[in-house]
Amino acid sequence: MKGSDLVRIIDEMQHQKNIDREIIFSGIESALQLAAEKKYGEGTGVAVTIDRDTGDIVAKHGENAIDPSEFGRIAAQSAKNVMIQKIREAECSAVFNEYAAMKGDLVHGAVTRHEGGACIVNLGKTESILPRGEQIPGETHHANERIKAVILEVKKQGHRVKIVLSRTHPDFVRRLFENEIPEIKERTIEIKAIAREAGYRAKIAVSSVDMKVDCVGACVGVRGSRIKNIVDELGGERIDIVRWNESLQVMIPNALQPAEIDEVFLYPRMGRAIVLVKDDQLSLAIGRRGQNVRLASKLVGWDIEIMTIDEMNESIERAEGWFSQIPNISTDLVEAFITDGFMSYIDVTFIEPTDLAEMGGITVEEAEAIIAYAEEAAERIENEKPAEPAAEEEAAGRTVAWHLADPSVVADGVVEQAPAEAAPTEEQPVATEEPPAETMATEAAPVEATEPTEPIPATTEEQPQQP
Repeated sequence: MKGSDLVRIIDEMQHQKNIDREIIFSGIESALQLAAEKKYGEGTGVAVTIDRDTGDIVAKHGENAIDPSEFGRIAAQSAKNVMIQKIREAECSAVFNEYAAMKGDLVHGAVTRHEGGACIVNLGKTESILPRGEQIPGETHHANERIKAVILEVKKQGHRVKIVLSRTHPDFVRRLFENEIPEIKERTIEIKAIAREAGYRAKIAVSSVDMKVDCVGACVGVRGSRIKNIVDELGGERIDIVRWNESLQVMIPNALQPAEIDEVFLYPRMGRAIVLVKDDQLSLAIGRRGQNVRLASKLVGWDIEIMTIDEMNESIERAEGWFSQIPNISTDLVEAFITDGFMSYIDVTFIEPTDLAEMGGITVEEAEAIIAYAEEAAERIENEKPAEPAAEEEAAGRTVAWHLADPSVVADGVVEQAPAEAAPTEEQPVATEEPPAETMATEAAPVEATEPTEPIPATTEEQPQQP
């Protein structure tokens, strides 16, 4: 083969396979080196090089030049296998590097087949997998259907690259918003946090860099035109767009919309917020099976408990009675517990002895004794608690808190998918008629959009029944 032909073939391979020229040249050199050593033996001074510009092959055995065509059939076959292996490894690395850099990005592909509930999606250069657990509940995909998803994971498996897609990850909603809303793509509006239970409901916290641009109105669009495209892609999933605020006293009521909040008490030591509402707003603030307060907790990164004023007073009295039973505890420490948001023995078990000693002005040994007593009392109360039917327990659950492993992740707008606790599909309310497109928009308070809009009526799925 002429050197110019070899260079042309390598250039085509580089363009098609996205493999660096040097890797291809090195692979061919290694293959020819192996072929020469099989003929003349290893350690006999065999050397093979290829000119990168002309493609000319220079093979020597000591000081004598070798014609590569004289290597023999077996040696040539071995060289071919080595060359194919090298190129496959280089191709695998190129695909891995390309898609690893795209992790979290939105991709389009066509479904080629199904394997055990998972969809195999052709991305053009390679295939990827959309596992059943990463598909939105209730949706089905058929062959040749084009779908959107985000790249969740990229890893090597031997000489192959496994690319895992997701349609349930919060980043999927983030990318859809970036595609549909130019202000987000241009960074005029920023998505601060996302909380999502795929297939049921999501909450998006947004803020505007330009004070002249209304972040909520821009995301909704004229008569809900922008948000409608996103809701359609998500199969009708409800989306609440709320205004971000650095102050939790403002942000928590925003996150709990459409419920009206009376007062918010923050307890930084516990990472807990107690929210007071009126009786007629209680079920709306909690949401069906706690979904509204659970998503709000994930959005702000704090545990949120919904109470009425009477329930809070009862909790404080009950906690004072419990803490007063702890041996050798002072009245000041009981008051400090209540002030810092400790409402049960279990809360006491989470504090470190050194922190408790500092808070109560006691020794570390005394603090350890208090924590030990709280652990025993919490276990005793739990064992004495009568078994409650699951349905009644869910109905009676007036405080729903979602514990996050790393609240700082939420602050960056990237949260992990919560376990599926939303209501099953069959328990969704049956609509007597299809709601207009604009009702699928936000539950936030009406705001002025960046362009003339008509008011978007709030969803009424969780409005309390009127007497």
